[in-house]
Amino acid sequence: MKDEKLKNETEKLSNTILEKGMDRRSFLGGTTKIAGLTLGLSLVNSLNGLEAEAASHIEKASKFGLHKNPDLVFPVISDVHMLKSGTTDLQKLGSALHQLNELVPKQDALVVVGDLTENGFSEEYDRFMALYNAKKQTQAASLFAIGNHDYWNGLSVTDAQKLFLKKMGMESIFYHKVIKGFHFIVLGTENGKTEGYFSEQQIAWLGEQLQQAKQDDPKKPIFVFLHQPIKNTVYGSEWGFEVNRELLYNTLKEYPQVITFSGHTHYPLDEPRAIHQKDFTSVATASLKNMWVEAGYLQGELPKGSETFSQGLIVEVHGNKVNIHRRDFNQNNWIGEPWVIDYPAKKNTFKYTEMREQVKPHFPKGASITVLDTTSTEINIMFTQANDNLLVHSYKVVAKNKQTGQIAKEFRAFSEFYKDPIPNPFVLPVKGLQPGISYDIEVYAIDSFGNMSKTFLKIEGKTKALAAL
Repeated sequence: MKDEKLKNETEKLSNTILEKGMDRRSFLGGTTKIAGLTLGLSLVNSLNGLEAEAASHIEKASKFGLHKNPDLVFPVISDVHMLKSGTTDLQKLGSALHQLNELVPKQDALVVVGDLTENGFSEEYDRFMALYNAKKQTQAASLFAIGNHDYWNGLSVTDAQKLFLKKMGMESIFYHKVIKGFHFIVLGTENGKTEGYFSEQQIAWLGEQLQQAKQDDPKKPIFVFLHQPIKNTVYGSEWGFEVNRELLYNTLKEYPQVITFSGHTHYPLDEPRAIHQKDFTSVATASLKNMWVEAGYLQGELPKGSETFSQGLIVEVHGNKVNIHRRDFNQNNWIGEPWVIDYPAKKNTFKYTEMREQVKPHFPKGASITVLDTTSTEINIMFTQANDNLLVHSYKVVAKNKQTGQIAKEFRAFSEFYKDPIPNPFVLPVKGLQPGISYDIEVYAIDSFGNMSKTFLKIEGKTKALAAL
């Protein structure tokens, strides 16, 4: 009787987890509260622990919240893509600004890193500014960068730039401001090409501004904003520019105190590669409109639910530290722990480098995999999500013909780290199989830096045979 009660309770809790998933902070922190679907007291305790953690979600979030009395504080958002009409774009921008005002009631600046509009139409700028001016804090400096979408109004490049400057109140598409003794340098892409373009003249101007900022105070960070990312820096920077890429990069690399902020990609801030350090620091700013992710995975570049996505940053400076807080405006919550950059910055002290992650992900003790159901061409599997010290990015799934040993199907699938809550256990379809065949299915975990788990989960499944005529 006791065992039956335990079994029923376990199944009930397992169904709850399937519906609600795993708390995002636990997943990003590399901790899984579920040991698997193995029946027993340890699983019940794990599931109860997860429910308790979910209940304390808001309390835990406050531990990673903002500090009092920073030397400088400013939010950074991007890719609003305001339309001529509708409500979703207004709701997303309004929600983001409302949360930022609640969290940071005394902003020194507010930065929007490009693609303020969907097509650069006058009506789109007007709708953006009407809401922005209603929500903006009067003491905060407004800094806007022009993005490629802001050129897509059918005007010439020159006239599109003039319209942007008139509507947004900026003096130039690239400019330099000093706020509370800190240098803010805004760059402007010079045409509407998706990949972006920064001329030699603008880059030469940038070099002069960087030198000026360094002379002013070599120990302070220098903040640089541009819409398209520099290729081979942050997560999603394959969407960055190529023309004059090396010239711009080499101009910045002389200043390890530089922190660049770029938009454009719409890639999620949950990913540890959203910050990158080599010769200087590069930070992605996500998007208010929707989420994109890289190609080649089962869920696609626009996974289900990506239209609800809305994320941004809050940057604080405290003495020799810059704290960069990631915010999920859709969930009204923090994303992971703040990124912390110490100054004076030195290249050999950077911690958010390409080589920061050497640890392979692993499946927790007691992790399980099971076949849920099958068709003549598909086997649906469910398994315990793996752990990693930073992030489990995805899984490699291999289906081998049990009789021949040949690989019949192999694919990659996101762990759906971008969801909140993150689903655990995780359900995946293995499609494109042959009827009436037995398959050995193997699942390997992969982290953000390409490290693959040494061990893997394995299960046998058989597709249904076709009915005889």
